[in-house]
Formats: sequence, structure tokens, C-alpha cells
Amino acid sequence: MALQDMRAPTLGQALRPNIWDLVALILVIGAMVLIVYGGEQTALPLSALDVAPVSLDPANLPVYALRTTLRMLLAIVCSIVFTFIYAALAAKSRRAEMVLIPLLDILQSVPILGFLTFTVVFFLNLFPGRVLGAELACVFAIFTSQAWNMTFSMYQSMRNVPKDLEEATQSFHLSGWQRFWRLDVPFAMPGLIWNTMMSMSGGWFFVVASEAITVGNTTVTLPGIGSYVALGIQKQNLPAIGYAILTMLLVIIAYDQLLFRPVVAWADKFRFEQIASVAAPSSWMLDLFRRTRALRALTYPFAALNKAVSNLHITLPAALRGSVRHGPPSRVVDAAWLALIVASTTYAAWRAYQYLSASLSPSDVLSAVGYGFLTLLRVIVLIALATLIWVPVGVWIGLRPKLAERIQPLAQFLAAFPANLAFPVFVVIIVRYGLNPNIWLSPLMILGTQWYILFNVIAGASAFPSDLREAAGSFHLKGWRWWVKVILPGIFPYYITGAITASGGSWNASIVAEVASWGDTHLTATGLGAYIASATEAGDFPRVVLGIAVMCILVTLFNRLLWRPLYAFAERRLRLG
Repeated sequence: MALQDMRAPTLGQALRPNIWDLVALILVIGAMVLIVYGGEQTALPLSALDVAPVSLDPANLPVYALRTTLRMLLAIVCSIVFTFIYAALAAKSRRAEMVLIPLLDILQSVPILGFLTFTVVFFLNLFPGRVLGAELACVFAIFTSQAWNMTFSMYQSMRNVPKDLEEATQSFHLSGWQRFWRLDVPFAMPGLIWNTMMSMSGGWFFVVASEAITVGNTTVTLPGIGSYVALGIQKQNLPAIGYAILTMLLVIIAYDQLLFRPVVAWADKFRFEQIASVAAPSSWMLDLFRRTRALRALTYPFAALNKAVSNLHITLPAALRGSVRHGPPSRVVDAAWLALIVASTTYAAWRAYQYLSASLSPSDVLSAVGYGFLTLLRVIVLIALATLIWVPVGVWIGLRPKLAERIQPLAQFLAAFPANLAFPVFVVIIVRYGLNPNIWLSPLMILGTQWYILFNVIAGASAFPSDLREAAGSFHLKGWRWWVKVILPGIFPYYITGAITASGGSWNASIVAEVASWGDTHLTATGLGAYIASATEAGDFPRVVLGIAVMCILVTLFNRLLWRPLYAFAERRLRLG
């Protein structure tokens, strides 16, 4: 009886709201109202877009910012689901990896906007006459700019799980499902969060192109920051572009404070180390919700459901159970699988040859390959320069959590800054000083993709175990010895992920970076990107297909010959544990 008397007041006190509950409730209700308002706009008919077209009036920017942010958040949710499924299949199944990773190499480098014609028609026919169809097409375009680096990050983390942790999961007899949620996802969390921030910022570049959807002679312009910027560039209205950039900065600060900083602080518990971190990241938003009573009590059922789902003893197929194999792989199945891949690739190559040979000659192929090697040279030089600049900066930021908290929104804003807004500046400078476009247009390729290296290096440095840092200090490792023996091996897997995505993004950006214009001034650099851009403008689809095919082959070969061996080296020699 006494025990019951003690429990009742305790439970009542836990459910009694406090001042923090009131503040958190206001934030939650405000977020729900904004989401519902944005969702209602997607249910309108397409004719509503003609009644209220995009305007450069700054008073419309709050509504445009809400619409764009909701599209990007929905795309991020889709990217996370895609990442969990795709990365798990590629990391756990050797046969699936043979197809999925080369396919991912191609997907993150091919100009996805070139294929949007088919997806736009699909989504518009899925919801005919409704804004929702155009909204989903826009979300898909943003998704294609967000998912690839997140998938690479989780794949790299799952392939580099410390062996002692793998052995612990076997000792506790965890099923494949339990191991995924108890080990793989928590270990991948630090790198995945920083890549999610990078994806959210990188999506701003595609927003400009994806919020104006063209099908045939019909153009659907969705209200948003991207369409506002596009209209400002078209009208050459510099104040409007300035208002849009200021709005982007405010939106980035808002979702950094309300979403990403709390997630970074919460995920610090997933760092792999034997001692507590020296300075853990903090978040006022996370502290606010931790101080609530009633609101936290309302989350208990969801926490219990999450625990129950992650504890399900689901037996996965043998090919997906992890890195420890039960017996040697079947050579017959391997041979059959490899034969199927070769046959499918040969068939696709033959159909491409039939299509191209009808209108192109071998000299056209040689020209495209030559342009491809010129663009490849630019990519190599730019990735090397970005590495020399951003690896030291990323390590310096990542090892200082308090500094990372202050730098985080600035880095997101710089990564989110649409690179196409810098094109007029480069064009004016090149014409003014008579510079060579083949050299000075090249930096535009890396302008928006260099941040993949910075964000991944920051993630690697922030996840670096504090006990290893203290051990290096005990051995008095300083200067170059500290870089070579301690930190570079520790961040190397993360750097490879950033370099792969930056490289693929640079190939993608070459299509707009090798051809820049402002007003009546047009500059062109010799390369595969300019080749595809000019063929697209001329409506020469065989040359467009040829250029994309050459780009896919060069990207795949480059990744297979350079990045994949480095990945394998990191797995063999640089795993923690």
C-alpha cells in the first residue's frame, strides 16, 4: 500500500505540464499549422497557378520559403528511406553490390534533370489537373540531388563497422534485423547526419531548376524560392535576388536550429569511443524538449513502439546477414549472376549502338571521348585543389564541437548558395580581363560540390574517438606525424565518400559550368559538359545520348580504378576496433 501511495504522486508529477511544455507546445503547434497550410496548397487545381503566378514582391517570400522548405524536407525523408534500403543491400550482399554501386556511381553523375521529362509526365498523369502531380515531380528532382551522397555515406559506414562490435552482436545472438537497428544505423549516424545537412543545402541548387517544370509547350511554375530566383535572373532584378538570398539564409538558420543542431547533439551518443567526449555538442532545442514533462510522457508510446520494432527477431536472407559468412560462396550462383549482369550490359550497349550508329559516325564518338578526357582532367585538378583546402579546414572544425556549432549554419549557407548566381560574375571578369574560358570557367564545376568534401571530413573528425586523440597526445605525436599516423587514417573513409560525391557532382555540374552566360554574352569551355549542353540546345538527341553514355563510362571507370581500391584499402587497413 505504501508503495502505491508513493507511485501515484510521482506519476502525477511526471504528467503535470511545466513552462517548458508550454513553449514546446507552441513550437509543435506552429510547425503543424505550417505543414497543414503547405499541404492544402498541393490539393489545388493546376489552374490556380495561373491565377496567382510567381511575383517578385518580397512580401510573398515567406510563403514561397515555406513551400520550398516543405518540398525539401519531404525529399529528405524519401532520401533517408532510400538510403536505408539501398545502402543496406549494397553493404550486406556481395552480388547486389556488383550492380548497385556502379549504378549509384552513374546516377550521381548523370544530369538527372535531362530525364525529368519522363518522370514529370508520370507524376502529372498520376494526379491529372492537380498541383500535387507537379509538386511530386519537383520533390523527385530535389530527391535526385540529395540521396546519392547519403547512400554512399551509410554504405561506407556499414562496411567499416569495427570488428569487435560485429563479434559482440554475434555473442548476443542478434538477428540481422536487430543488428541493423542496434549496430549499423547507430554507427552510421554521425556521417549520415552531416551528409543529410549537405543534401539539404545541395538541394537548393536543384530547386531553381525543378520549380519550373516544362512538358512540351506547357510550363508549370510552382511558387517557391527557386522559381523566385529564376524569375529574378530572367528579369535581371538584382534586389529581388538579394531578397531571395537573405530569405535562404534565414530559412537555413531556422532549420539548423530547430532540426539539425538537435539531431547532431542527440547523435553524439553514437560515437565509437571508450571514454566520454571532451566537449559534447549542445542544442537549446533539444534541452527544451528534455525539460518538458507532459510532452515527453506523450512520446513514451512511440518510444516503446520503436523499441518493439527494432527488437523483432526477423531472420534476414543469408546474403544480408552481415560481413561474417557462413561457408564459402557458391561459385555456380556467382557465375550465373555475373553472366546475367554481362548479358544485360551487353544488350543495353547493343541497343545504344543501334540507336547511335543510325545517325553518328566513329569520328563523332572519338570527339565525344576526347571532350570527356578534357572534362576528366578538370575534375581531377579541381578535386585535388578542394582536398588541399578543405581537409585541413574540416579537421580543424570537426575536432572542436563548439566551433562546429557556430560554423554549421554558415557552412550550410555556403553549400546552399546556388552556384548559377555566380555565373554572371565569372562571365564579367573573364570578358573584362580577357581570360581563357577553358581555365577560368572550370571553378564553376566545383563551386557547389566542394562542400561534400568539407562536410564529410567534418563528420569524420567529429566521430574520431577521443581515446585515440589522447593516446596520440601521450605519445607526443605532433605536426606531420600526427597528420599521417593519426587523423588522416581516421577520416580517410569519410574523405573517400566526400570525394566520390564531389567528383560525381562535378561531372553533373559541367553541363552548366562549361557554358555560362549573362545577358548577350556567352562563354563556352571545350569539354563534355559543353558538348551535351550544345546538343541539348540544338535538339540533337543522338549526340545527347552519346555524351551521357561517354560520361557514364568515364565516371564508372574512374571510380572503379581509383575510388573503389581506396575504399577497399580503408576497409582492410583503417577500420576502428
